[in-house]
Amino acid sequence: MTLIDLLTVALLAVGVFFFIVGTIGLIRLPDVFTRMHATTKGDTLGAVSILIGLALYSGDLFTAVKMFIIIVFLFWANPTASHAIAKAAYRSGERPCEDTLDDAYGRDIE
Repeated sequence: MTLIDLLTVALLAVGVFFFIVGTIGLIRLPDVFTRMHATTKGDTLGAVSILIGLALYSGDLFTAVKMFIIIVFLFWANPTASHAIAKAAYRSGERPCEDTLDDAYGRDIE
């Protein structure tokens, strides 16, 4: 195995780890906002790690550039979509669980 192969395997493993942690957060956390936080972080970091690993493994500059463009899009789109979904959930009546210390969004819209 070459160094590139080892880095690829490590990055793929890190990506799978983030996906698994995000899935566990989706199952275990108490409300829609904390669940969305866990899955957004897990999806973004997991996908970015996997894409970096694939870009290294491909060995092709054109493919690596495409992977980088996808990474930039993910860093832009995932938080934006998550924020829009959370805002819609809050406006439709969802509220944070009782353990949440500060409802900053609720305070801002009042």
